Amino acid sequence: MDPVVRHLGRAEYAATWGAMREFTARRDASTPDELWVVEHPPVFTLGVAARAPDVCGPIPVVATDRGGQVTYHGPGQVVVYTLIDLRRLGIFVKELVYRIEQSAIQALDALGVAGCRVRGAPGVYVAAGHGGERIARETDLAQFSGLAKIAALGIKVTRGCSYHGVALNVAMDLTPFGWIDPCGYRGLRAIDLATLGVPTTWDAAAALLVERLRVHLSPGP
Repeated sequence: MDPVVRHLGRAEYAATWGAMREFTARRDASTPDELWVVEHPPVFTLGVAARAPDVCGPIPVVATDRGGQVTYHGPGQVVVYTLIDLRRLGIFVKELVYRIEQSAIQALDALGVAGCRVRGAPGVYVAAGHGGERIARETDLAQFSGLAKIAALGIKVTRGCSYHGVALNVAMDLTPFGWIDPCGYRGLRAIDLATLGVPTTWDAAAALLVERLRVHLSPGP
């Protein structure tokens, strides 16, 4: 069965996180997987390896149980939470991360943007100059310069089931990313589709990403 898709609209981060944990705690082997599509008001979130950012202002900071470092969520960003039973799919978390990244890369492809992976730094990256530039589909930290992050990823797995997920920057105020080291990397630039000159909407980008996630996170025949 394909994952059930739920559109949550604009929702507070902390309440959504609590709902994910509650869903995961009560699910059993028969519970269908779900994809939650949401847009958050401004918030910094900390992964288990992160320290609180040294920022001032009205944006709240929430320490979470996902993997990774610090990131920012805000209006104009598509967030899809992947509530997946890994045992049902027969995969481990490394493969889950790969499939989520592949979904984002393929969604970007459909918009004419070349995305890539960076080994050791989960997420999806583009050439910082222009989305249409040719770049290797996978690189390493030694070749990190010249790239900007367009999609961030963080996962928590408990009892073989995942929650949290992926955030794709569509048309945002990117200023708050400059107040942190995105995903723990000093000087890493965040970018969005609008900055790359891609004429799309939040809804259209969300639909592309969800369609790819449903393909990659559905059980085979």
